[in-house]
Amino acid sequence: MMIDEDACYRALLARDARFDGLFFTGVRTTGIYCRPVCTAKTPARSSCRFFASAALAEQAGFRPCLRCRPELAPGLSPVDSTRTLARAAAARIEAGALNQGGSLESLAGSLSISSRQLRRAMRRELGVLPVELAQTCRLLLAKRLIADTRLPLVQVAFAAGFESVRRFNAAFRSHYRLTPTMMRRAAGGSNTEGETVRLLLGYRPPLAWNDMLRFLAARAIAGVECITADAYHRTVAIGKHHGWLSVRQLSEKNQLVVEISPALAPALPQVLARLRSLFDVDARPDAIAAHLATDERLAATVRRKPGLRVPGAFDGFELSWRAVLGQHISVRGASTLAARLAGRLGEPIATPLPCLNRLTPPPAAIAAARTSTIASIGLPSARAETLRGLAKAVERGTISFEPGADPAETEDSLMQLVGIGPWTAAYIAMRALHWPDAFPAGDLGLVKASGLSKKKLIEASEAWRPWRAYAAMHLWETLHDAKVRSTNP
Repeated sequence: MMIDEDACYRALLARDARFDGLFFTGVRTTGIYCRPVCTAKTPARSSCRFFASAALAEQAGFRPCLRCRPELAPGLSPVDSTRTLARAAAARIEAGALNQGGSLESLAGSLSISSRQLRRAMRRELGVLPVELAQTCRLLLAKRLIADTRLPLVQVAFAAGFESVRRFNAAFRSHYRLTPTMMRRAAGGSNTEGETVRLLLGYRPPLAWNDMLRFLAARAIAGVECITADAYHRTVAIGKHHGWLSVRQLSEKNQLVVEISPALAPALPQVLARLRSLFDVDARPDAIAAHLATDERLAATVRRKPGLRVPGAFDGFELSWRAVLGQHISVRGASTLAARLAGRLGEPIATPLPCLNRLTPPPAAIAAARTSTIASIGLPSARAETLRGLAKAVERGTISFEPGADPAETEDSLMQLVGIGPWTAAYIAMRALHWPDAFPAGDLGLVKASGLSKKKLIEASEAWRPWRAYAAMHLWETLHDAKVRSTNP
């Protein structure tokens, strides 16, 4: 595997967990090699060597760091498959895979291993068993709900993923030496019974909130999503739990305020994990901007748009079929088609917001629909068949947008489907998989904004690694700014 050392150093400066396991840093002055997420003082660039695997670092004479423990890093090579599986399983457990009747066998099956292999992999790589990690996640979410809401404690127990109130109470006594009631008295809360569940998501400032809302508004699926002056709203279907949510910015506290309908309380872990991806709250805008601002093509918009993020996806499958609809047509045209498809195949839902009345069509609905039914929204038959093929692949599990999915493997799988090429696959990786270095180089807007040919653009983008997805957002912003200037001279 080739290593771009400058890109690795930039990722090291940001300590972005998305690059954990992709490379290791050997520090010449100490003789130690670390993961990119190590909390030790960042070494000077001249002191660093970069390696594609821990084995190569040790072969070069470096010793593993005792603080970040390179042996725990997720890996991409065959010898690191156990680490990759453990990390993917952990991400899914944190999103609630073992809650609401989810079994260890089902989780292991989704990763194509046995439950015994999964237990052994997580014990070896993370030091805990799957059930222990799930219990910690439940306790932390329950603690948050007790402190931030006035949900009745029985609802808190089930919303956090506990199967019974007895287990909920026993876990609190065992871990916190407090009962939930004692913690509620000490913490208070802001919600009353029957109201929406209100929680907070913190982010690293700055955050270009208005620019993100504008980007999402242009691509919103009418009936499923709705963007108002200061908020994002959408319907939600996670398993049997259907509802809606709204997100606003609390800029003075660097937080997003999330309001969730009570019907979604049992699916809170999944909802919160998806929102973190959608709004890119874990990004390091300072590190990203510091690098991209060194390029003359991006410097001006980086200064004008501090905190510009890459909008992710609340529903990876939804984003993928929306991307297919966007092939070779305008953003507005794709949004029109998306609204028609949701109206045709999405289940109706009643909400307090008049603009929200449909659930997003699930893979089963699109896979089962006739090609002629899908094409009737205004699509060529070939593209309608591509949508059905995508839906069938997701339903079979051949393609997954679950946490921990490998971006390169997913892109390859997508391009094996008839009708999906490099642009669509890269755009899906950029948003549905939240991969920071994805770059849809064939996008006509990027070519126009850069003033380069596609070939020259690909060459120029090498200097933007590992933040090429953010570079793409800044290039698209230059087109928007130019349009605004031409409209308001």
